[in-house]
Amino acid sequence: MGSLKADELELPTQDRREDTITSADEKLGAEDGGIYIDPVIEKRVIRKIDRVLVPLVMGLYLVAFLDRSNIGNAETAGMSKDLGFDDAQYQWLLTIFYIPYIVFEWAALMWKIVPPHIWACSCVLVWGLASTLQAAAFNWSGLMACRFFLAMAEAGYGPGVPYLLSFFYKRHELGFRCGLFLSAAPLATTFAGALAYGITSGHPHIANWRLLFLVEGFPSIILAGLAFWCMPDSADTASFLNEEERRVAKLRAIQQTGSEGKERIGHINFKDVLLSLADIKTWIPPLMYFSCNVSFSSLPVFLPAILTNMGFTAINAQGLSAPPYFLSFLVCILTTWIADKTRQRGFMIIGLSLIGGVGYVLLIACKSVGVRYFGVFLAAAGVFPAISNILPWTINNQGSDSKRGAGIALLNIVGQCGPLLGTRMFPTKDAPYYTMGMSVCAGFMFFNAILALALRTYLDWENKKFEKNDAAARQAGEDPSSAAVGVENEGYGFRNFL
Repeated sequence: MGSLKADELELPTQDRREDTITSADEKLGAEDGGIYIDPVIEKRVIRKIDRVLVPLVMGLYLVAFLDRSNIGNAETAGMSKDLGFDDAQYQWLLTIFYIPYIVFEWAALMWKIVPPHIWACSCVLVWGLASTLQAAAFNWSGLMACRFFLAMAEAGYGPGVPYLLSFFYKRHELGFRCGLFLSAAPLATTFAGALAYGITSGHPHIANWRLLFLVEGFPSIILAGLAFWCMPDSADTASFLNEEERRVAKLRAIQQTGSEGKERIGHINFKDVLLSLADIKTWIPPLMYFSCNVSFSSLPVFLPAILTNMGFTAINAQGLSAPPYFLSFLVCILTTWIADKTRQRGFMIIGLSLIGGVGYVLLIACKSVGVRYFGVFLAAAGVFPAISNILPWTINNQGSDSKRGAGIALLNIVGQCGPLLGTRMFPTKDAPYYTMGMSVCAGFMFFNAILALALRTYLDWENKKFEKNDAAARQAGEDPSSAAVGVENEGYGFRNFL
C-alpha cells in the first residue's frame, strides 16, 4: 500500500513523552521490521473522525443536557403549580437525578465491553423516552420516576464519552476533542432559555411545561437511530474510512496500546482496574470533579432565578443567562486546545478554578447588578472549562485501556456526588443573594485549584522517578524498549501529562 513503507529492522525507542512523536508516534516496532505511517494520510484519517464522531457525540450530549436541565424552565412555566407540589418537592426533582446518575456511573466501562453503536443507541433511546414521558406526568411521583430513568440512561452515555474518544485519539489529541464534546453543555445552556421561552410563550391546548418536555424530549428518540447507524465501533472498522485509511487507523491503535482498535473492545483487564484504584493519582481527579460539580450542577438550574432576583424580568433573565454560557463554550474549546499543545493541563485547571472562584466571590460580596452580572461571566468561564480539562487529564495519565476505564468510572462516581450538594444550596428563602450557595461554590472552586496544584506536583515527582528508572535500565545494559508495546501503555519512557 502506498502509505506504508518498510524500514530497517529495528524497534523504536519508546520515549512516550510527546516531544518525540516523530520516532515513537510515527513508527511501529514489529518483528518483521518497522512500519512508517504517512503523516498526510494520518491527518486525513483524523479529520474524517473529527467530522463524524465529534459532532455526533457532541450533538447527543447537547440534547441530553437539554433534557436534563429543562426542569428549571418547566418550573418557571408553572409545573409545580399545576401538579400541586412545593419547593421542597421541586428540590427533590433536582436531587433524584443525581442518585441513579451516581449509582450507574460504572457503566462508563460499557463503552469497552459493548459495541459503541449499540450502547449509544440504547442510552439515547431510554433517556429520550423518559424525557418525553415527563409531559404525561399527572403528579410529583410520576415526574420522580421519569427523572430516575432519565438519569440512569444519561449516566451510561455522557460520563464515558471521553473514554470512548481515547480509543480514537492519541494522548496529545484527546483534550481538544473532549473540550469540543463537553462544550455542548454550556452551548446547550446558551440557547436553552430562549428555546424554552419560544416553546412556552404561546397558548397551546396543553400546559406550556408539558409542551416543553414533548418538544425537547422527542428529538432524542429520533437521534437514537442516528447513533445506531453512525457511531463507529473503532477507527479501523469505520465505514467512512477507505481501506487505506482503515489500515492507518489500525496502526494508530497499535501504536497506542499494542492492540488493533476492534480488539480493544469486548473485554476488561480486572488486574489493571485494581492497580488503578490503588494509585493516588486515580483518586485526586474525582475530588476535583466533585468540587467543580457542586457549581456545575447548580448554575444552569438556578441562574435564571438569580438574575430575576437581581431585578430583571423573567423573560430578560432567560435572555441574559445566554452570554455567560456562550463565553464558557468558547473558553472550553480554547483552553483544552492550549493544554494539548503545551501539555500543561494542571496550570490551566488552576487558573480556571481561580477565575470561577473570584466570580462567586463577586456574587457574594457585591450588590451592584453590573458587577454581579460580571461575576456570572467569571463563574461560567471558570467552572465548565475546568471540568473540560479535568476529564482528559484523568485519561492522559492512566497506562492502559482498563486503567483509563477504571479512572473515568471512579472520577464520575465520586464527582457526581457534587450535585447532591450543589442542587440543595439555593433554597428560595435565600433570595436574592443566595449567600450560602455562592459561598459554598466559591470555596470548592478555590479548593479545586489547590487539588490541581497538588496533583501536578505529584505527577512531576512521578515523572522524575520514571526518568531515574529508565536511566538505571539503560546503564545496566538492558534494552527496555524491546519489551514495550504501545506508546500509551505504562513502561519504558512513559511520562505523565502535567
